[in-house]
Amino acid sequence: MSRAPRWVPTEDQVLTLVEVVPRRFRAAIWLGAGEGLRIGEALGMEDDPRCFDVAREELHVVEQLRHSAEHFGGFYLAPPKSGSAGTVDLDAVVAEEVAAHIKEVGPVEFELPDITREGRATRTAALLFTTKRGKLITDRYWSELWEGWRSAAGWPKEGTFHSLRHFFATTLMSNGVEPQEVQHALRHASLRITLETYVHWLPKKDRQRGLLGRILRPVAAVQPVTPPGQNHC
Repeated sequence: MSRAPRWVPTEDQVLTLVEVVPRRFRAAIWLGAGEGLRIGEALGMEDDPRCFDVAREELHVVEQLRHSAEHFGGFYLAPPKSGSAGTVDLDAVVAEEVAAHIKEVGPVEFELPDITREGRATRTAALLFTTKRGKLITDRYWSELWEGWRSAAGWPKEGTFHSLRHFFATTLMSNGVEPQEVQHALRHASLRITLETYVHWLPKKDRQRGLLGRILRPVAAVQPVTPPGQNHC
């Protein structure tokens, strides 16, 4: 099966989405489009150097927020999907949006099980994104919010939060960023995954015609020419 995304928003479509999303959640959109975060990773972002190192312009993707009645009785912090934890560049605009979010909305502290390290520990986590009542966000609640934003922005049904990650990757790729760097930014386990997903966005380069002939011509010029009809074998 092809890994290629079914739909990727344009720059204008992303900006339209940003405009319709309330301030309370707008920074999450920037984390998706400007950093390539998955929704669980965005919802698991904390107001803490564990996640944001503004001085070094680094974003540490070390956890995601999960919800399951069968595991830990509800919400808990888990490693990112497929072990894709990593440190990536913190875009200046994204950093500004997150700072504005912290100032205007503020994080909310929760006592949560944390299984991102060996063993299980319960600790205080100051998460950035919550409901209007300051509650943690379930998958169902997020889906309801997203459906309204998607519709208001004129996005198709294929447009999900993950489409922002596709926008992030394809924008890097189509602007000449090396595939290995895109792999690092997406925290893919292998370059093969990155290429299988986004190869269609690699910049097309004109193949130089006659390249091999020009390279081999000096060699051919010094080789003895065998007259027609003679065989030295």
